Amino acid sequence: MAGHIPEEKVDEIRKSTDIVEVIGNYVDLKKQGRNHFGLCPFHGENTPSFSVSQDKQIFHCFGCGKGGNVYTFLMEMEGFSFIQALKQLAEQTGIDLPEQMGDEPPTERSQESQAMLEAHEWLTKLYHHLLKNSKDGREAYQYLIDRGFTDETIQKYQMGYSPDSKDFVVTFLEKKGYHPQTMVKAGLLSTNDHGEYADRFRGRVIFPLRNHLGKTVAFAGRSLGAQEPKYLNSPETELFHKGRLLYNFDLARSSIRKEKSVILFEGFGDVISANQAGIHHAVGTMGTSLSSTQANLLKKYADQIIICYDGDRAGIEAAVKAAKLTKSVGCQTYVARVPDELDPDDFIQKHGGERFKREIIDTSDTYISFMMSYLRRGYNLQVEGDRITYIEEVLKEIAGLDRAVEREHYLNELASEFQLSTATLKEEVQRLRSQSGQKDKEPKNRYTNDTRRPTVQKKLLPAFHNAERKLIAYMLKDPYIADKVQEEIGGAFNIEDHQVIVTHLYAYYEDGNESDISQFVEMIGDRSIKDLAIELAMAPVSEEVSDQEIHDYIERIKSEQWDRTDIKNLEAELKRAEQQNEPIKAAEIAMEIIRRKKELKHH
Repeated sequence: MAGHIPEEKVDEIRKSTDIVEVIGNYVDLKKQGRNHFGLCPFHGENTPSFSVSQDKQIFHCFGCGKGGNVYTFLMEMEGFSFIQALKQLAEQTGIDLPEQMGDEPPTERSQESQAMLEAHEWLTKLYHHLLKNSKDGREAYQYLIDRGFTDETIQKYQMGYSPDSKDFVVTFLEKKGYHPQTMVKAGLLSTNDHGEYADRFRGRVIFPLRNHLGKTVAFAGRSLGAQEPKYLNSPETELFHKGRLLYNFDLARSSIRKEKSVILFEGFGDVISANQAGIHHAVGTMGTSLSSTQANLLKKYADQIIICYDGDRAGIEAAVKAAKLTKSVGCQTYVARVPDELDPDDFIQKHGGERFKREIIDTSDTYISFMMSYLRRGYNLQVEGDRITYIEEVLKEIAGLDRAVEREHYLNELASEFQLSTATLKEEVQRLRSQSGQKDKEPKNRYTNDTRRPTVQKKLLPAFHNAERKLIAYMLKDPYIADKVQEEIGGAFNIEDHQVIVTHLYAYYEDGNESDISQFVEMIGDRSIKDLAIELAMAPVSEEVSDQEIHDYIERIKSEQWDRTDIKNLEAELKRAEQQNEPIKAAEIAMEIIRRKKELKHH
C-alpha cells in the first residue's frame, strides 16, 4: 500500500496519531463506554451508529458498514490518495518523510498542481512581507487599519500587498523555478498578445483564500486607487473551485463543531470582521451563490445554519436562494437581517461586534418567518386576490416543514392574522404534503440517552457462520489463538470472505507483528474485506476466553465442512444413479440431500 515509503514510517505516523482527535475534527464524537460515537459522515442518519475505538485506533459504522484506520478515514472523507493522507498526518505529527516518496510516479498534472500550490504559498509570504515591511506597502497597511482590522487579524489572515509593478512578482517566481505559463494557468500571472507576463494582482491589497486544509489556493485583490475592477479574484483553476471552497472553513471548523452552528456570510470581509468581533464559527462563499456541495459540507458539521447576507435587495434575494438550499439538505435554517441596507462588515464597523451579535445574530428569523416576511413584500394584502395568493405561497412553505409542531405553530399564526379556520389550513397543508410524498420526521437529535452500542437489524446467521465470526474476532485480538486455529483448520473456513481475512492474518503474524487491527487492515486491498475485518474487530468479545470455547468454535466449523462434504458426495452419487438409470435410488438420494440441506439451515 505504501509503495516506496518504509512500512516502519507508515506505522510510526499512524501510532503517533490519535484517531479520535482526527475524526473529531469532522464528527461530533461523544464517549460511551470504551468507544466514541457520532453521526456517520458517510451516510445520513439521526441516531449515532458511527463508532471510533481509541484502544484499537479504528472506526466502524454499524449503519453503512464503512470502517478502517486513520488513513482510511482521511481517504474517504477528503478524497485523498494514501500518499496525501500520509503527508497530511506526517505534517500534523511533525514526522519527516523521505524527500522522494510516492506509490506511483507523479503525473505531469500532479507535478504542475504541486508547483501551483507551492507558488501560492511563496506569494502568500511575499505579499504579507511587503505589506508589513516595504515602503510601497504602507498605504495598503493603512487602508487595512482604517477598515478596522487589527495587527493580530492582519497576521492571522496573512493579508498582503502586491506592488504596482509588472515584473516584480514575475521575476520572483522565475527565480523560484516556476514557469510563467504554469503560473498563468494558476491564475497568478496574466499575459498579453505580445507574450509579456505580469502580476495579475499588482497594486492591490491581497487576501489569501485557503482551502479546507489551510493551504492558499487563490487570492482576492482590492485596488487602492482608481484601478478597475475594484475587486479581483483568482480564476477557477485545478486548485480553486468557488463552488467547493468556503472562506475561513479551515479556521472555523472546530468552532462550528463545538457550537453545532455556523454563520454564513457572502464575503470574506464580513467573515474577518465577525471573527475579530469574537464570532469564530463563520464562513463565507466566494462571491457566488451557495452550492449544494457547500451546503452538504456544512451539514456534516452543524445542525443550524444562520445566513447573514447584505441588507440590500440583492442580498435578500441571495439569502432566499441559500435558505431554500440549506433547508433542503436538512439543516435548521435561520436568516439574520441586517438593517438600513448595510452589509455585515459595515454594521460591525459602525455599531461594534457586541451589538451585531445581540441585534442581528441572536434575533435571526426562522426559515418560515423569513419567507413569510419576504413573500409579503410582493403582495398588497389589502387586495383580496393578492391576499389569497400570499396565503397559498406561505402554505407551500409550511407544508415543506418536517415537524408537525412547527407546522401547527405557523398555521395558527396564519389563521389568527387572516381570521381563517386552522382546520381548513391544516387540510390544505396535508393535501400539499401528500402530493409531494412527504412524511413526518422525528426532530434530529445528535445523541440519545441510550448508551448501548447501536445495532443494525440483520437476519440471523447460521451457527457455523457466527462461530467463524467470533473465532476471527479472537484471532485478531490474540496471535496465540490464531496459531492454534491455523494448526487445526488453517484457511478452511466455510465463508469465502473469512478465508481471505485469516489468510492475511496468518501472514501478518508470521512477519512478527503484534496484534494491531489498525496496522493489519493496511495489508488488505479489497474495500469490502477490510470493512468486514474492522466490523469483526469491533465486535464485543470477552477479555478472557477459555480453550474450550475456542475448541467449540473450531468443531462447529469442522462439522459444517463435513456436512457440506457429505452433501457433495451425495450429489455425486445422485448423478451416477441418474446416469445408470436407477430412478428409485436417485429419488432416495435426492430426498437425503434435501434433508441434509434443511439440517444445515438450522445449524
